[in-house]
Amino acid sequence: MAQTKEGKVKERVKRVLTKFGAYWHMPVMNGLGAPSLDFVGCYERLYFAIETKAPGGKPTPRQLNTIAEIERAGGKVFVIDGDTGALEDWLKETNDAKVEQAGTGHQGRVQPPSGRAGEAGR
Repeated sequence: MAQTKEGKVKERVKRVLTKFGAYWHMPVMNGLGAPSLDFVGCYERLYFAIETKAPGGKPTPRQLNTIAEIERAGGKVFVIDGDTGALEDWLKETNDAKVEQAGTGHQGRVQPPSGRAGEAGR
């Protein structure tokens, strides 16, 4: 079965996210709950969302509202119609900032007292 132009963009985005080790998923829209974008995820404790389009495509008014809500809440949003360069740059810059913080001894992560997740306060 032939893949759509937007489907090819989604495959490119998946490869980039996987290469950087980002957590991501693609919400299944069934008409219930809040609208979302094609991808939502987290990388180095930062929330991001991605709307993919066929080359030259633009977000719908509903998608623009969702993008605005995510950005108001502090999330990073990408609209990708083929070129994944901005996404790759952001992932690389985010990773470089983590490496730089690690070099100063500050990684910003708090370990539970026992050192095991879920054991804090027991």
